[in-house]
Amino acid sequence: MADVLLVYKKNFEGVHDESLQSVKDVLAAQPDKIRVDIRAREQVRRADFIGRDLVIVLGGDGTLTSISHNIDSNTPVMGVNSHPRIDDPEGSYGFYMDCDVDTFEKDLDSALSGNAIVNRLPRLQATIETTSGNKIKTDPAMNDLLIANTHQYAPSKYHLRRGAIDVKQVSSGLVFSTWLGQGAWFNQIARESNLGNADDSESHYLVIARDVDAQITDERYMAWTNEPTVITSDMHRGYVVPDGWDEYQFNRGASITVDLSGPVLQLLTFRKTMKQKFGE
Repeated sequence: MADVLLVYKKNFEGVHDESLQSVKDVLAAQPDKIRVDIRAREQVRRADFIGRDLVIVLGGDGTLTSISHNIDSNTPVMGVNSHPRIDDPEGSYGFYMDCDVDTFEKDLDSALSGNAIVNRLPRLQATIETTSGNKIKTDPAMNDLLIANTHQYAPSKYHLRRGAIDVKQVSSGLVFSTWLGQGAWFNQIARESNLGNADDSESHYLVIARDVDAQITDERYMAWTNEPTVITSDMHRGYVVPDGWDEYQFNRGASITVDLSGPVLQLLTFRKTMKQKFGE
């Protein structure tokens, strides 16, 4: 019997309530195959994810990214779009949600029988080392990670090292992105960068100093790299923000290392791989 956790988006809109009920009905019809716990996104905790055979996330991409840091590398995740844009222009695009209410029953069977496509998505992670020697690992980021001055009106000042690069910079902050995540924030900053490729997406990540012209190819400011990026803060107070959620603050002199050392995310799809979807 599979141990399943269903996490859903709770906002009291009719379309999401109807999708939730439909998914519950499918799950309830298989009492001999699965044991299910159901949690609202706002109420879920890290302990809820431990030891699960499958995590089902019902909502949109924001629902998945908001709770994905709780999911380890051994637990498969199935995204179900509760309000597809194909049915309503106001709905969710659901890039990571390869399933919807109409396909859920069939896709669930594929997931439980081991016939789904398993996408092992690399995740960014930052390690903050304080001047007193304490080390803090941030939550992993499946899309993007920001390092910046906590006072957005003030410049971000830091010393950056990556491979042969060793330079002091002043910018509006650094944005790091996975290959798939560049469809979110990164491309809004560097629309014409054309950096990176799918073949190296499991080992490389994107990084850009914000407010830099996208035509610039200087790797001190914008790069597709497999080497860790290390910065030493010259800001009174800065922060690291993975996937736009929790903030990790640091002070002047702290060292922050960013790379793809975060645990991978096992995201299930049922018709195409995530790389194929991104290339469409």
